[in-house]
Amino acid sequence: MSERIIDFNKAQIYQKDHLVLKDVSFTVDKGEFVFIIGPTGSGKSSILKTIYGDLPFEKGHAYALDYDLSKLKSKEIPYLRRRLGVVFQDFQLLTDRSVFENLAFVLKATGWKDKKKIQQHCEKVLENVGMATKAFKMPYALSGGEQQRVGIARALLNDPELILADEPTGNLDPDTSKGIMKLLENISKNGRAVIMASHDYMLMNQFPNRTLRCEQGTLIDTKQKAVSNF
Repeated sequence: MSERIIDFNKAQIYQKDHLVLKDVSFTVDKGEFVFIIGPTGSGKSSILKTIYGDLPFEKGHAYALDYDLSKLKSKEIPYLRRRLGVVFQDFQLLTDRSVFENLAFVLKATGWKDKKKIQQHCEKVLENVGMATKAFKMPYALSGGEQQRVGIARALLNDPELILADEPTGNLDPDTSKGIMKLLENISKNGRAVIMASHDYMLMNQFPNRTLRCEQGTLIDTKQKAVSNF
């Protein structure tokens, strides 16, 4: 039996006073991999930001990980975000500290105190993304693909139920992008849902998954895996 973790029904997505998307309706179940596609500025990132509480939600029905987003209080946002992980296009690593220190910083900020457990956990997530030997490298010494793998490791730190990936291959070459896609697909096969915003249609044809399409101010749930018509 499926376990629903995202449920939007006739939701209105705003950026400040600007209506970005209207009548947004879709659901995501545990372990699903879902693309959100559309051109730049069509609302893909706005949907993700609404899910993790970066954009306020006021109109319609929207639940994420048992939180009613229309009633989400500012003090609840950190707890919502501990149940999900976010992967950014530009990696957003702290450039003045090593890979390990980037991950340890996140754990300490979410209440981890035992230095040995922090080290063991960081080593584990880095191994899971193929970066076990890079823990003490500085971000500037890594390739773009390696930095994005660290970004994914960071998103996995608190064992989230959901990964939100906002154009995670946007700054990467095609071969590196394939490696990141394989990693994200494996994450979803292990039981975590992944929602990935992208406009890389060639990549999506190589990794067919369910697709939501931002078009003319609304979101269309194709309920199909093929995106070859784009």
